[in-house]
Amino acid sequence: MQSLRWVWGYIRNFRIRLFSGLFLALTVSLLNMLNPYFAGKIVDKVIYGHQNHLLWSFLGAMIGVTVLKTVIRYNYQLMFESVSQNVIFTIREKLYDRLQQLDFSFFDRTKTGDIMARMTGDLEAVRHFTAWVIYMIFENLTILIIAIGFMFYINPLLAAAMIAVTPIIGFFATRLSFTVKPTFTAIRGQFARLNSVVQENISGNRVVKAFAKEDYEIEKFSVENEAFKEKSLDSAKVWEKYLPVLDSLAGVLTVVMILVGGIMVINGSLTFGELVTFNSLIWALNNPMRMAGWLLNDVQRFIASAEKIEDLLNTKPEIINEVKQSNIRHMNGGVEFNQVSFSYGDEQVLKDISFKVFPGQTVGIIGPTGAGKSTLVNLLSRFYDTTSGAVNVDGLNVRDWEISKLRDSMAMVMQDIFLFSDTIEGNIAYGNPDASLELVQAAAKMAEAHDFITALPEGYDTIIGERGVGLSGGQRQRIALARAILKNPSVLILDDTTSAVDMETELRIQRTLKSLLKDKTCFIIAHRISSVKEADLILVMENGQIIERGKHKELLAKKGYYYKVFMNQNGNFDGQHNGEDVIYLNGAQ
Repeated sequence: MQSLRWVWGYIRNFRIRLFSGLFLALTVSLLNMLNPYFAGKIVDKVIYGHQNHLLWSFLGAMIGVTVLKTVIRYNYQLMFESVSQNVIFTIREKLYDRLQQLDFSFFDRTKTGDIMARMTGDLEAVRHFTAWVIYMIFENLTILIIAIGFMFYINPLLAAAMIAVTPIIGFFATRLSFTVKPTFTAIRGQFARLNSVVQENISGNRVVKAFAKEDYEIEKFSVENEAFKEKSLDSAKVWEKYLPVLDSLAGVLTVVMILVGGIMVINGSLTFGELVTFNSLIWALNNPMRMAGWLLNDVQRFIASAEKIEDLLNTKPEIINEVKQSNIRHMNGGVEFNQVSFSYGDEQVLKDISFKVFPGQTVGIIGPTGAGKSTLVNLLSRFYDTTSGAVNVDGLNVRDWEISKLRDSMAMVMQDIFLFSDTIEGNIAYGNPDASLELVQAAAKMAEAHDFITALPEGYDTIIGERGVGLSGGQRQRIALARAILKNPSVLILDDTTSAVDMETELRIQRTLKSLLKDKTCFIIAHRISSVKEADLILVMENGQIIERGKHKELLAKKGYYYKVFMNQNGNFDGQHNGEDVIYLNGAQ
């Protein structure tokens, strides 16, 4: 019932159209009784009564009823389809809106395939229920009730004999309903896992081919596909158990009608025409009973899908935006981390981080993989909330900033470069869609991307493949950097932005960025000392802590981690460290 109440919350906005469709469905159910009635009258009055002049009247009425039913049925089917499309449009919009509200932590623990399954297969199950199942349940129920009433009107005894089997059918239909629901829930869950495998394989197809792991991926898919097949067969086994019983009980009606009705005709308590009417109404009892199993199947499929969709819609973001628009303020770019710690579940990633940055300063951050560098800047943009301590921007805790204003005042070039399936111009202008082509080109020049862009056949109108396929890693990084530059933020965050470009290009980018960064606060995460040595403050991180801090010359004088990395990268490694240290330092990020 919870799923029905949930979907009604969307259907009620279109209730006039829905109830109009149900009224037309009721009209068709009533009209369905007329042709069996006319058929019985033809037998009694025309064939046995020899009132031949009535034949054409009855035939004309039957043809008219058939045409009228067809027209009305067509119209109410359109009404229900219209309601279903509007309902699904609204739910899909809400789902997508909810996905935009959810934060990094949700996507960290939820597979893309699961989300896609809810946005496609589960939504289709809800649409099917709204467009077809609702009116079919109503139509079959009204036909059954009206037919039983009509039969009792003609001959109560024969009607009672025919419906005697209906409680048994109801019992088995109810058992089917309760038994089949868990199988559909399992099917939907396995479908999501199957989707995830396919999605990962498509996204990572280049890695698969590079490692010649096609057979491994096929085997992995086969395992999930086999599990999906088995769960589908489990559902089919439920049907194998109950559907033949339901069909057989529905077929008993014909036997009862012929046996009891035939005796009554012989005894004269029932006319042959009335028996013909009963025979014509057999479908009105048989069909709803036969359809009961299929409709229960669709209802349970709907419930399983609705629960998954409702669960996603009810998922709350962990980053709560409680600040109203009236608190919007301009960002100058002063940043302070005050005894900040952060944990992913039980794993502590940052421990007691404290530092202060004045507006317009540049901060360099280096350290080995897993030191917590990217996590630190993610806290600044409030993609995650601190476990303890405070991150302040312009003296105000980031929790007290309006989230869209906080993030809109910053630009981040992330370690994992993502480009949309759009033109190069569209990708660069993503953060500032109203920017002119001249501004886009200026940003590209600052990012050292203009030359390779203009060398492409379509230039800035070149369509980038999914995730930037077709471009080199360095080209993707420069386009992403141009995107951040064009946004003209107060705080610029560069997470290993030039790792895929050559040293000469990196040097030109750094020179160009100097003029841009005069009035902006900048965080540069890098593994090359050359990327951070000009910074006003350099933070060296290891195991989630700041182990060294200062300017380039100050850190060299300490002869600690920073000094070792510098000596290693500049070819002055003194050989005093073992091979493991060399690998470790080369892997620094």
